[in-house]
Amino acid sequence: MLQVNNISFSYDKEKPTLNNITLSLKPGDHLSVMGESGCGKSTLLKVIYGLLDVNEGTLFWNDHQILGPEYHLVPGMEFFKYVPQNFDLMPFTTVAENISKFLSRFFPEEAKQRTQELLEVIEMEEFANVKVKTLSGGQQQRVAIARALAKEPELLLLDEPFSQIDNFKKNSLRRKLFQYLKEKNIACIVATHDGSDALSFSDQLIVIRDHAVLAQGKPSELYQFPKHKYVAALFDDVNEIEIDGEIKLMYPHQLKISDKISKINVIVTTSYFKGNHYLIAGKYKNQDIFFSHFEPIEAQKEIDLDF
Repeated sequence: MLQVNNISFSYDKEKPTLNNITLSLKPGDHLSVMGESGCGKSTLLKVIYGLLDVNEGTLFWNDHQILGPEYHLVPGMEFFKYVPQNFDLMPFTTVAENISKFLSRFFPEEAKQRTQELLEVIEMEEFANVKVKTLSGGQQQRVAIARALAKEPELLLLDEPFSQIDNFKKNSLRRKLFQYLKEKNIACIVATHDGSDALSFSDQLIVIRDHAVLAQGKPSELYQFPKHKYVAALFDDVNEIEIDGEIKLMYPHQLKISDKISKINVIVTTSYFKGNHYLIAGKYKNQDIFFSHFEPIEAQKEIDLDF
């Protein structure tokens, strides 16, 4: 469905923003794009939507080539929807009016039903008649997502879609939204810093570093078998430990206290309460190391770890 072939883009000719990016997306598939701020995630979404002209490479949606503002007076693909980090809503109209803006006025009952359906997806039924200008940033973010879905796009592009939403709402909203997209067979690309978005709801994951693809594959595989510390660190604290000349990448939960003398001898420095466990920080060969434990451990205690 979507084919991105070796694209490169630069705002400044001397400094590339995207360098030789290739990806593909099947109907209904969900792709997460991760990487630190400034790596090019948001720019990639803008290029795919057709807001920017690439310097090199091509983009296709089925047999339709995606072209930017050099070729279109009004840039952006009509069968895509893009939700940027600034929401571009109509502040002096209601939530329901924002969502139904692009729905046909010739079928008012269908438009009303569709608007109600999307209000339920974003869990804002009680705000239907509230003016957008009175909403919080997180609520406006939810309205922007619903409005983008009003006409059921073939591809939805979301830039940090849950960044302003409270945690107690975020988890429920994510489940409802991504389930809805799967039911409607709407493909989705999410630029995110949050590993939960990628691990729980994505079919594919791309990690961008220094404006190029560093890793690409199924989220579970990239999490369980990371080849780069940078990739593992996007999901959790990660330890880079040399044992018998081999470098191993291990998450805190993979290290356990051993009752035998081991090659990983740690001096505990701090215990951090994490709810259902403690994250224990320590020193191993003058480097920081982290492991999980069910209770705190006093500072300066010497511990042997195994994996």
